[in-house]
Amino acid sequence: MIQINFKRLLVNNDRGIQSAGKLHALMIAVIQSMMLEDERFAAATYAAALDKVAIVAITNLAGTIVYANEQFEKLSKYSRGELIGQNHRILNSGHHPRSFFLEMYRTIRGRKIWRGEIKNRAKDGSFYWVDTWIVPLIDSGGTITGYISIRTEITSRKALEGQLSSLNVALSHQHELISHLTHHDALTGLRNFVNADDEAWEWESDQRASVLFIDVDKLKAVNDTLGHATGDALLKKVAERLLTCAPPNASVFRFGGDEFVIILRGDAASHDAKSAAEAILQAMAEPISLESSELPVSVSIGIAERSSGRVDANRLLTEADLALQAAKSGGRNCYRIFDPVMEVELRERRQLESDLARACANGEIVVEYQPIIDAQGGHVVVCEALARWNHPTRGRMQPAEFIPLAEETGLIRQLSACVLRQACADAMAWPSQIKVAVNLSTQQCQAGYLIDSVVKALRESGLPASRLELEVTETLFIGNGDECAAMLRRVHEMGVTIALDDFGTGYSSLSYLRRLPVDVLKIDRTFVAELATSEKARAVVEAICRLADRLGMSTVIEGIETVEQANIARQVGVERMQGFLFGRPVAAAALRL
Repeated sequence: MIQINFKRLLVNNDRGIQSAGKLHALMIAVIQSMMLEDERFAAATYAAALDKVAIVAITNLAGTIVYANEQFEKLSKYSRGELIGQNHRILNSGHHPRSFFLEMYRTIRGRKIWRGEIKNRAKDGSFYWVDTWIVPLIDSGGTITGYISIRTEITSRKALEGQLSSLNVALSHQHELISHLTHHDALTGLRNFVNADDEAWEWESDQRASVLFIDVDKLKAVNDTLGHATGDALLKKVAERLLTCAPPNASVFRFGGDEFVIILRGDAASHDAKSAAEAILQAMAEPISLESSELPVSVSIGIAERSSGRVDANRLLTEADLALQAAKSGGRNCYRIFDPVMEVELRERRQLESDLARACANGEIVVEYQPIIDAQGGHVVVCEALARWNHPTRGRMQPAEFIPLAEETGLIRQLSACVLRQACADAMAWPSQIKVAVNLSTQQCQAGYLIDSVVKALRESGLPASRLELEVTETLFIGNGDECAAMLRRVHEMGVTIALDDFGTGYSSLSYLRRLPVDVLKIDRTFVAELATSEKARAVVEAICRLADRLGMSTVIEGIETVEQANIARQVGVERMQGFLFGRPVAAAALRL
């Protein structure tokens, strides 16, 4: 059996091992530790252990290849059958002189490890470079029985070295290139904030300073719908506009992702920061033209200022970030200047996030139900589940106060699952003809666990699938429409009803009605206020009802508060109605069914 005498190898080749590089050192360390249990391992075993991380071959004393791994095959373009039985001369590119190989064989026959870079020729005639270690295989009697070679491909690196050599780039120019790549963003060409030098933060003690923290609004939606290549192209255009808008005394950086930083210095920095922010917002008001499309773009900006005294760079940046968060919370496409109150609000928000994470487990999330009635008979047919949070110190909180936070933090998945389980359990106490409707979040579909959560809620409660109605909005399908549609079809096949909420507004598209297993159209409440005064609003609602009827769907209109609105809704063909006229959200025990 061919074996490696690693104890002897380690003693005789200490210097060689040190020069063999990190990969070989790691290999020796691993194998040495394995020797403590059993010193008799086949060489092929070690080669197999390296198959996933390196190009491996084993030869006998004559240099004939007796083992070649899959990575060797891929790189050389030769099959394993073509390699085994051949000498490595089959790969000779003619690049190296004979003395190169003589020195190699002299080294390994002297029981030492050889390390070098070799240019080889693949079967298709192409050339490639490998960084190579060749280790003698020594049996228990101290006799060399063969050699194992471990290689990593370095073709790209060698190509770069060749280009630099052919261009005769001076050492100083190389330094400038490396410095540029280190300190500048590869995508936009702007200075990289992470590697910004200290000069950007140096001010005179009496000099004003301002920082603008800029975030591109909703870039994720662009990446999800149009692809990351389009998102990158958009970022490059945004960077160009920022350079155009920035004052002469500004330093413009890419902070990372969709964020940028502008640093202003000078006596008028405070005024310049506001002017620069306004100029940026104005410049971004114009759509950005790309090769394939024209995209609207907007940014949110946070500003932090220092009037005098030594600047604390991290503090100033933190304040600008807090102001940015305030701008985003304020509707985006605007700027905000840091105020100490923002820091208090941030602490409160973080505390609220922490509280929300524990709310379901603590039983603080309760579910209330609003009835949906049959427009003609007036009896309840569905009850919509609505989450409420009984916060231990803040008291009762409405969905608008915590649902956006849950969506931003990802807690919406845990919250939605909690509401779904409770709703199914409560519905079991209702008359069998009444369904329960539960709203789905975007993240429930994106996470891919919707089906499991529905099955679990139905199984634990005993509720038939036919009594569960899931409400979705069109925004659910932006960026991952096919995946969500497939999941909804699987849920629909279980017998669950699917309702399309807020229909008639936002991203409404008739293509959804063709692609999705929709049973119910919920007409948005914005039409209700104008039913009694606008013929157009009435015509739109009537058209939706006729369309739904032709497609075999039922209709619900939300927000009914007066008898007049209810009568008009019946006249135009609405089948079900929901609103304060028929009942406000109440606990399950207070429902009148």
